[in-house]
Amino acid sequence: MPKIKSHSGAKKRIRKTGSGRLAFKRRGRNHLLQQKNKRQKRLDRTVVMHPRDTGRHEQLVPYL
Repeated sequence: MPKIKSHSGAKKRIRKTGSGRLAFKRRGRNHLLQQKNKRQKRLDRTVVMHPRDTGRHEQLVPYL
């Protein structure tokens, strides 16, 4: 059987935590930070994906 190709965009953004759950970083912290308010900048933290969404994303990155 051939291997399944991983989604290259998801591969760069999603990682697996030590407990096996999927985590990602929120968007919007790369540039133009002067005009963004403190709350927007503080929101950019690592977020653990909701269990309801993990099945869909595990299909994108099967060998993570």
